[in-house]
Amino acid sequence: MAFGFILYALVILFVFNSLTHSLCLKTKMSTEKQTRVFRTINVLITILLISSYVEVLNTL
Repeated sequence: MAFGFILYALVILFVFNSLTHSLCLKTKMSTEKQTRVFRTINVLITILLISSYVEVLNTL
């Protein structure tokens, strides 16, 4: 089950990074600001994925 969830998490991170990249291109952000945006989004998504994994473990 952990392997499946890791694959799911990697797909989710890839999708959100692709969307973030598109956002940065459309708004013509500076490179400095892009770095902060990517870091913030990746940290928040990682926290969300970890908490959802813990929630799934608690229901089993």
